[in-house]
Amino acid sequence: MEKLGTNFSTTNSSLAKEPLYVGGFQTLENGDWTFVIPTLLVVICLVGVTGNLCVISVLLHNTRKAKPTFIHSLILNLCVSDLLLLLFSVPFKIAAYFKSTLSFAWLLCRTADWYTHACMSSKSITIALIAKACFMYASNPAKQVNIKQHTVCAVLLSTWLVATTLPLPEWIFAVPEHSDGPPVCILDIPVQARELMAIYVKLYPVIVYCIPFTVAFFYFWRAYGKSQRRGTKTQNLRNQIRSRRLTIMLLSITITFSIMWLPEWISWLWVWHQSPGGPSPPQAFKVLAQIFMFSLSSINPLIFLFMSEEFKESFKDMWKHFTSKKSIAAPNVPDQEQGQVNGEDPLESTPSLEPEKNGLTEQSCSQQNFGSQESKENPVLPDVEQFWHERETNLTDQDNDPIPWEHQEHQCADPQTSGSRKNS
Repeated sequence: MEKLGTNFSTTNSSLAKEPLYVGGFQTLENGDWTFVIPTLLVVICLVGVTGNLCVISVLLHNTRKAKPTFIHSLILNLCVSDLLLLLFSVPFKIAAYFKSTLSFAWLLCRTADWYTHACMSSKSITIALIAKACFMYASNPAKQVNIKQHTVCAVLLSTWLVATTLPLPEWIFAVPEHSDGPPVCILDIPVQARELMAIYVKLYPVIVYCIPFTVAFFYFWRAYGKSQRRGTKTQNLRNQIRSRRLTIMLLSITITFSIMWLPEWISWLWVWHQSPGGPSPPQAFKVLAQIFMFSLSSINPLIFLFMSEEFKESFKDMWKHFTSKKSIAAPNVPDQEQGQVNGEDPLESTPSLEPEKNGLTEQSCSQQNFGSQESKENPVLPDVEQFWHERETNLTDQDNDPIPWEHQEHQCADPQTSGSRKNS
């Protein structure tokens, strides 16, 4: 957002009384930047949407194999927040850069900045929860952090409830204003609410930025310390190595998040606490801060996909599963079409592989008892095969014979020969 005109403050607060533009309003002095900045945001949006969809697909694919862990659920929530930000906030910012004055509908005016800060607040709170879950896992790597599904859902819903409640003043005080030109969206704060807003603009960055990242770095520091201890057994050592890699990956995301979101908060605090007649934030700085903030949504999935061996293996497994389905389905299509052209059912036109004789199917001894595919993978010894064959053909004789293995033959007899031997 950007300030209009000169600033003046109340007696007990430095909060500006002048209304503020909201919704990404940004005038660019150089005409070339009106093409460069939106193009860069388009690239960020495409890369981020593709990367987050890949991470979400991997996480959903893993849920089909095993029950999702608490860390995976939080990472999924982080990717969903990035995806929502890229799909519904970045396109609006691109349009705002292309045309400095937009015609705002009432709902769009109310939700422009509120939606962006709600998604970013959700990501910040999720990072703190991920750090706590990472510490719980590093404390005992051999045991997964398993939390009941309804508890996970309650945590995620609470995260979004807090994230959408904190930036509510930007929803309440955002109004479309009709002037000489087309209507614009401004943040108009009534006189009776300015003292309250003066307190809000000081507490909001502390609650959304300072506290979550302080908690996150504290738990990551403790988790990394626990993952550095050497285990006495090989299995414990492997679990600790895996815990250390997970901690480093999540810590990298947290550091990147805190650094690239910091310029936006500096610009935000500079605008709200600007002294009367003081200098405004440089235009290039405000543009760069917004680009850094939106770049986070495309950098996070890349960190997951390149730093996590688990994500790499799961992505390869998912890709092989997808390509194998296509390769299996493709050769069957011509055969079915050919059978339909000849007027035959593909299933009924398959010739029988075992000829019939006297209404009975002739099979070898191995086909009668071990004719499945499993017998080829697990071969059966000839003596054992003959023993079970004799027990099936001469069950009553074997029950009366105390030593049936001495009377077994070395090869399977013809059904007619075995019948004549019974009659004799």
